[in-house]
Amino acid sequence: MKDLLFTAITTALKSGDAILSVYERDFEVEEKADKSPLTEADKLSHKIITSHLPDYPILSEEGKEIPYEERSGWKRFWLIDPLDGTKEFIKRNGEFTVNIALVESGKPVLGVVYAPVVKTLYFGSKETGAFKVENGDFSFLEEITSPEKFWKEIEKVAVKLPVGKESEEIVVVASRSHRNPETEAFIKKLEEKFGKVKTVSKGSSLKLCLVAEGAADVYPRIAPTMEWDTAAGQAVVEAAGGRVINYETGEPLIYNKRDLLNPYFIVFRKGFVL
Repeated sequence: MKDLLFTAITTALKSGDAILSVYERDFEVEEKADKSPLTEADKLSHKIITSHLPDYPILSEEGKEIPYEERSGWKRFWLIDPLDGTKEFIKRNGEFTVNIALVESGKPVLGVVYAPVVKTLYFGSKETGAFKVENGDFSFLEEITSPEKFWKEIEKVAVKLPVGKESEEIVVVASRSHRNPETEAFIKKLEEKFGKVKTVSKGSSLKLCLVAEGAADVYPRIAPTMEWDTAAGQAVVEAAGGRVINYETGEPLIYNKRDLLNPYFIVFRKGFVL
């Protein structure tokens, strides 16, 4: 698993550099069939990731047309979002990520989330635990050719998750672009139970990562998401001891369904119970 994490991390960093090369200049915005935006950065990131990940099939937001009859036979595959938070990318607020997950028998077992503007990297697996590198200088990777050397170096700068919160105040993280009445009602219920609740807004899969690191207690997502939006973040959350559960059933989210739309879900940090 460490070898696969090494590959996923280095691939995400390469993809992030390519995204920034577009982010820092003028770019055009296309509209996909579902009315969501698409940029040159999405396509460039997809190309880089799919050319660097080894061994297993790849399901990507920018290559999602693979028939269920074909992918249903996949026991292990890469599930990626080359640029999660295209709306945030277009707004140039920095809150977008590269998401790479390895899914095994319907469960994300490895996840990498990289936010290139702030050079913050989250990664984890059940085997290794979860980690965060903040404001990372990853130039040392240019001279590293083996996973063994990589882990020796990355462990010098990575912080093991969760790290906990600065206060006892309940913190709920919510989408910056998809707040709705259902989410507001959920937050109100938290206020009724716990008193004052602090709300933090974030874009992309950074919301799951805030819960993984312990900076937030809970993230309710009572709005549509797709499997590639959440798999990498869920892997990091679970590697950090947290939970990502179906809003209706309380069961963990599963992946590679016929319909790639996620159910509504809630993310809890390690040890937090409603």
